[in-house]
Order: sequence, then structure tokens, then C-alpha cells
Amino acid sequence: MNHRAYLALAIPLTISTMTTPLLGAVDTAVVGQLPDPAYIGGVAVGTLIFNTLYWVFGFLRVSTSAFAAQANGASDPVQGVLALSRPFLLAVIVGICFILLQWPIEYGALLLISPDSDVSRFAAEYFRIRIWGAPFTLMNYVILGWLMGMAKIKESLFLQVLMNVLNMILAILFVHVFSFAVKGVAAAALIAEVTAFVLGLVIVLKASGFEWKIPSIQELIDIQSMKKMFNVNKDLFIRTICLLVVINMFTAKGASFGTTFLAANAVLFQIHYIMAYFFEGLANASSILVGKAVGSNDKDLYKKTLTLSKQWSVITAFLIACIYGLFQEQIIGLFTNLPNVIDLSIEYGTWLIIYPFAACFGLVIYGVFTGATEIAPVRNSMFYAMIVYIIIQITATPIWHNHGLWLAFIIYTIGRSGFLIMYTPRLNKQLFHLVHGDRSHASPLKDHEDSPASQ
Repeated sequence: MNHRAYLALAIPLTISTMTTPLLGAVDTAVVGQLPDPAYIGGVAVGTLIFNTLYWVFGFLRVSTSAFAAQANGASDPVQGVLALSRPFLLAVIVGICFILLQWPIEYGALLLISPDSDVSRFAAEYFRIRIWGAPFTLMNYVILGWLMGMAKIKESLFLQVLMNVLNMILAILFVHVFSFAVKGVAAAALIAEVTAFVLGLVIVLKASGFEWKIPSIQELIDIQSMKKMFNVNKDLFIRTICLLVVINMFTAKGASFGTTFLAANAVLFQIHYIMAYFFEGLANASSILVGKAVGSNDKDLYKKTLTLSKQWSVITAFLIACIYGLFQEQIIGLFTNLPNVIDLSIEYGTWLIIYPFAACFGLVIYGVFTGATEIAPVRNSMFYAMIVYIIIQITATPIWHNHGLWLAFIIYTIGRSGFLIMYTPRLNKQLFHLVHGDRSHASPLKDHEDSPASQ
């Protein structure tokens, strides 16, 4: 493993993951050209609701990718099928529950965020259309996670790019040609999600290097394997809850400053997402390589992956910060033409120059831990960072207003990185034991639940 091999995996994954924040960015930019900032605010709140719903179950992609990578490293086609089947069943059940509970979800979310009346109305319009795509979105998480874990990078790239390009085209068409406004943005997302699911199933069947055989009920609900999957997913679930607490507190506090502040923060948050997903591409590459290393008991591959992950996280942070610093006004101008929103975005956008350096290690090393399916440190580091965020927001916003809000977010991001790095020596020792200790011939897929780091 060298720089070229790492980048050959990381660059396509980065392009693939970048389509996700670009989707939200295009939605924001499309409605940002409309005459009222309430349109941006409505899409921002509606997107926040779905981010909350979907990110809570984001472990479906992350854990599927990790288990699939370990099955791939162990050359175990049975585990490869089960790595897709088990979370797929869970995604279907959860997605249907979201549809059945859509009215209390909408009411509770808008009550919690408490935006202005116009923003609330547009957010409700967005939610009531896009909620019907919930099962497809969650099943797409599983499909994408499985393709990434199986190192089917071209296939996962094709699927995500196609889905999000279709979404972008339809959003522009529905809003600026047919004048559907916020409803058009939501309808575009729904159509793209359903289309991606159908294509994803076809790609999975064709991309597999083995013959598909439907697992038996006993295999599918094997107690030990299900327990292991839920242990990993439980920690990812808690980690995501902590993340969503921060994002919801940030959005709600920004909304309390007024619609223009909400719109400006929404623009900046979309730019922040784009930055974060550059690191997500590196994290996905690291997760796949570490999962393969654990599955094949390859200590050298693990050590080299950890080194490359750190090096490229720093390099990427410098590149992102320089690009944003040089073209800040032009980048913000892509999202809105409203002078008040642009002025506020520029005023508070300086915080985003700091963000890549605060986030780089936490976002990339996260992939190392997920690839090893050692998630407890990820959970703990996120919890500690959330506590730091809450303290800083409560104390800083009364003094520095929106600057205090962004200060809290940046310190929280630094905490995510710092707390997780503290667990890295423990992970190194744990994986060294798995490879060279008494269980050196056992499969990590079977031994994970006995790992001290998973308790």
C-alpha cells in the first residue's frame, strides 16, 4: 500500500460521497435564487428533519461497509450475502415506520425547531413529499455500504453520481421551469431516491463476484451474528444521536436570531458539508482498507493505512482551507443572490477557514475505527465533544451572538478529533492482539463481540 494505491481508492470514493452534500447545496442554491429567504429557511429546516431521521440510521451504510469489507478480506461469500441481507431487512422495517409516523414526526420537529411561520410552511411542504422516499433512502444506504465494502468503487460511484445528478437536474427543472418552488425540490429528491434503489439492486446482482443464494432464516437471524451487528450499530446510533443534538441545537439557535441568520447559517452549513465530505471520502477508503486488513489479518496493511490516513487528512485540510479562503465570496454567491444573506454569510464564513483543520483527524480516523468495527471509542469521543459544544453554546452565544454559535461548533469539531485520537493507541494494541495474540487464527468477524473495545 502506497500513496498512489490509497488515492486510487480515496479519490473515486471522495467523488462519490461529494455528490451527497452537492445535492443539498444545489437544493439550497436553487431556492436561494427565489425572492424570499424563507424559501432557503424552509428547505434548510426540511433537510434538517430528514438528516435527523436518516443520520440516526446512518450506521446502516457504515456498518454494512465494514462487515462487507471484512467478509471480502476473508473471501467469505456467505458472510458477504449476510452483510447485505441483515441490514437490508432492518432498512425496510424502519423506512415503513417513518411513513406510518410521518404526522407526529413533522409536528414534533417543527415544534422543536420553532421557525417563523413562512419557514415552517415551506418546511412542511418539503417534508410531506419527501417522506415517501424513506424506505428507499435507507435501502440505498445498505446497497452503497455493501458496494463500498466489497471494493466495488466504480459501481458505487456510478450509482451515487447518477442519483444526485438526476436530483439536481429535476430540482432545477421543477423550480425554475415549472415554478413548483419547495415542492419541486422535494419531488426531485423523491424521484431520484426511488430510481437509485431500482438501479442499485441491479448493480448489486451484476457486480457480485459470487453466486447469490437467499440465506435461510437461521442464517439471517443467527443470534450471535445479530448481536454483534446490533452492538456495532448501537454505538454508531449513539454517535449519530450526539451529532444530531449538536446540529439541531445549532440550527434552532440560529433560527432564534431570525430568518436571515437562519438562511446565512444554512448556506455556510452547506459549504461545511461539502468540506466534510472530502474527508468522508478518505474515511471510506481507510474503512475499506482497515476492514480488509482485519479480515485477512494483515497488520502491515493496517499500519500503512493509518499512516496514509493521517497524512492525507492534513494535506486535504490545507487544500480545502486555501480554496475556500481565496474564493469565499464567489462560493457563497453560488448559493444565493440575496444581499443581506450574502453579507451575513461572508461575515461569519471566516469560521469555515478554521473548520478543515479542526475536523480533519476526527473525520478521517473515524474510518479506521469503523473499518475495524471498533465503534465504542467513536461513540465516546462524540459524546464528550457534544458535552463541550453544549457548554460553549450556552456560555458563548449570549456574549458573541452568532459568532458564539460558530465558536461552539468549531470547538466541538476540535473535540471530535482530539478525543478520537486519544483512543488510537488503544486501537493499535487491540488489533495487534487480534492479529498476533492467542486468537491469531480466528476470524475478526466472529471475535468482535468479545473485544474489550466493543464493550
